[in-house]
Amino acid sequence: MNKIESFKVDHTRLMPGMYISRTDGDIITYDIRFVRPNTPPFLENAVIHTIEHLFATYVRNSPFGGGIIYFGPMGCRTGFYFITRGISHEDAIELTRNALAFIADYRGDIPGSAEPECGNYKEHNLEAARICAASQLAVLKEWQPSLLEYK
Repeated sequence: MNKIESFKVDHTRLMPGMYISRTDGDIITYDIRFVRPNTPPFLENAVIHTIEHLFATYVRNSPFGGGIIYFGPMGCRTGFYFITRGISHEDAIELTRNALAFIADYRGDIPGSAEPECGNYKEHNLEAARICAASQLAVLKEWQPSLLEYK
């Protein structure tokens, strides 16, 4: 079988940030990397789960909601994929920063965290998610489209 594109990225050089993982027409898959690959500690499942719920809720309720395809975790627990359609790179970066700021400041019930709404509703960690979001927000503070390419 052919190696998929994401496995062709040199993970030994990849640092936390935001990158274009792939482009399919007007659909862009962003790699929002929180943790340098192969350098523990990795994101904990409860933290990933909480960030997923809050980030997805925020972006889908933003003015760009119609262009949001997907937001979800990487299996390696080092970050997330954010898939958009028809949203400029500048707007995707700003939307990501705004979502992270929302998570970093969030207090209250986690959206979609009741048993009828979620398949693992008890596994959340809001405080740790807030810390991770604030840390990633600092990484992306000055991020620009020119930095979206993998090095």
